[in-house]
Parts: sequence; structure tokens; C-alpha cells
Amino acid sequence: MMNENGKKVLEADHLVKIYRRGSEEIAAVNDVSLSVKTGEFVAFVGPSGSGKTTLINILGCLDNPSSGRLALAGRTVVDHGEALSEATLTKIRRDIFGYIFQKFYLIPTLTVIENVMLPFTFYKKPGAEKEVERILKLMEIDHRKEHLPGQISGGEMQRVAIARALVNRPSIILADEPTGNLDTRRSHEIGDLLKGLNQKEGLTIILVTHNLALAKMADRIIELRDGKIYDPAQG
Repeated sequence: MMNENGKKVLEADHLVKIYRRGSEEIAAVNDVSLSVKTGEFVAFVGPSGSGKTTLINILGCLDNPSSGRLALAGRTVVDHGEALSEATLTKIRRDIFGYIFQKFYLIPTLTVIENVMLPFTFYKKPGAEKEVERILKLMEIDHRKEHLPGQISGGEMQRVAIARALVNRPSIILADEPTGNLDTRRSHEIGDLLKGLNQKEGLTIILVTHNLALAKMADRIIELRDGKIYDPAQG
């Protein structure tokens, strides 16, 4: 649930992302400025090719803009297209963000609990196992923790992916089409889960979706067209 007096956890100023195809330049993101408050739930909508995924990748430090500025919790991460070192960005990704994608990216030979533990493979965190157990219960999949991905449903696999995104206790969840591979009922369940995480856990959620029912769960909907934020008042 958005805190109206909350601090800005994310600020983007005049972000541009140019892709070159031969002699042609394509602006996937074209002069986008926005801010997100702590505890806010924001949904990006728009047609395919409008720049939604490119933008969320930039906001989540998975890609660098060609130009513009990005700040997280008051710290400038990218300025004039120049980013911090990769080592610093890796730490920011680990400490600030949890990522959820349309594809579940679960390792088929690992159990549910082993998949959720993957973020701790490269560094140790005190109390990690207890935190994983807590998250599995929160996601209502603790009874499946010893199952392999191929033994559970698509909705349950997405719950596992969400659990994996939560174990680092991120302050921002980035979700790119999290219900894209799910049927209507399971999509609604995942939507309720995300809304619950926002309201009960106080997580900031930035969502990309084609699912308007899911988008309407957000505090704010931002429409993108041709890489720009679309303002209906301007047409």
C-alpha cells in the first residue's frame, strides 16, 4: 500500500535507450522521467514493443540507458548514461531488488527449497534457512518444498520464483509479465499474492503486464507508447 508521504525510492530523469540496427537507430525508451515512492505499487502497461521491458530492465540495473539519470534511495546509479562499476551494480541488484519474470527459470533437477536457496549460493547470509522456510510458508508452498519443478503446477512454480525473489529481503520487486504463462485463475492468485506483499510486507512493486485486471491492483498505472509515457490529455 502506497505511503503518500513516503520517500522516493526510485527516480529516473530523461532516460533514453537507443538500439542500433545497421544504420538505423531505434529509441526503445525515449525521454522517460518518473519517480516511485517507498511502498508504492506501480504497473506499466502498453502494446508489445512499447518499451516496457527495456524500461524495467534499466530501472532494475539489468541494463544501462544510453543517456539519462537513475537514482535509488537517493543514490545516483547512472548519470548521463554512465553507470557505477559492475561490482557495485551487482551488490545493488542483490541488496535492493527481487526479480520475477514471465519464465520461471527454475532448475529442474533441484527441489523447490533448493531453487529458493539459489541466491545464497555465492554468499552466506546468517539465518538464511529460517528465512527460506518463512517465505515458503508465506507463499503457501512449504508442503511442496521437497518436490521438483516438474512435479508442481505452473502457478506453484511462479510462487517458487516469487519466493526466490523474496529471500534477500529486497525493498523493490520488479515483475515482468509474472502471469504471462498462467491461466486466469492462477493469474488472479499471483495478483493477490503481489498485492498482499505490497500491503502486508510494505514492498515496493514495479510491474509490467498486459493483464489489465492485474494492472488495476496497482496504486498507479503508467502507459507506455513508442518508448514514451503516454499522457491521454495530450493524445
